Amino acid sequence: MARSFAGQVAIVTGASSGIGWELAKQLAAEGCKVGLIARREAPLRELASLIASAGGIALALVTDVGQREQVESAFANVREQLGPVDLVIANAGVGRPTLCDPVNMTDVEDTFRINLLGMIYTLSAALPEMLSRGSGHLVGISSLAGYRGLPCESAYCASKAAVNVYLDGLRMHLRKTGVRVTTICPGFVKSPMTETNKFYMPQLMEADYAAKRILRAIKAGKKVYNFPWLLHLLIKLSRWLPDRAMIWAMGDYEAEAKQAVVDRQKPNPT
Repeated sequence: MARSFAGQVAIVTGASSGIGWELAKQLAAEGCKVGLIARREAPLRELASLIASAGGIALALVTDVGQREQVESAFANVREQLGPVDLVIANAGVGRPTLCDPVNMTDVEDTFRINLLGMIYTLSAALPEMLSRGSGHLVGISSLAGYRGLPCESAYCASKAAVNVYLDGLRMHLRKTGVRVTTICPGFVKSPMTETNKFYMPQLMEADYAAKRILRAIKAGKKVYNFPWLLHLLIKLSRWLPDRAMIWAMGDYEAEAKQAVVDRQKPNPT
């Protein structure tokens, strides 16, 4: 039977936009007290205000999940102000192209720091208290991209594949502790991370719709939840296709990826 979120304390990372914003808002609407974690202060404050105006409780904490000390400090603040943490959704992530000439090593390192280490820091910060009381739920937002390497997306796909494997092992390790672990692998979701993509994104979902499906899977205690199912099937089948088929499907993405990196490195206008 699906359980209720009412009265629980939840932490959502990457809450300043996209799926994270919607997950936090919907959790608060169901009666959760929500800790909001992200690097951008203005949208976090906006979301906290939105939740409060609707009668909910939210605590905004500007935090870089790639910095372990900041994550642990944020969790300590949530415990002090909202109470013991029942649910953690490690959603924060970045999606940056992987170039080969020249290699954009800083972007590659940042991708793994946020997507993989940030998730590990986040879940680990909640684990001791959950183990001590024998209950809790750890959720990692991964991606269907973790099942298939894509040209110019090597770092992103590899970081999500590592997330999947880490969560698999963690789930089995915690099987008798009362602490549940769920891996969520969505397809394409409208967000600041995908809005610059020029290539075709099949079954592109709105963030609020994706969040509803994710929360339904968490309530049901799913171990792994891949959606939408048709895209998941296509990605699994694509592993049997020749490399040239995937290269063709991505079109001129390499040129677009290089331009995206150049644009991001330009100084902001003053």
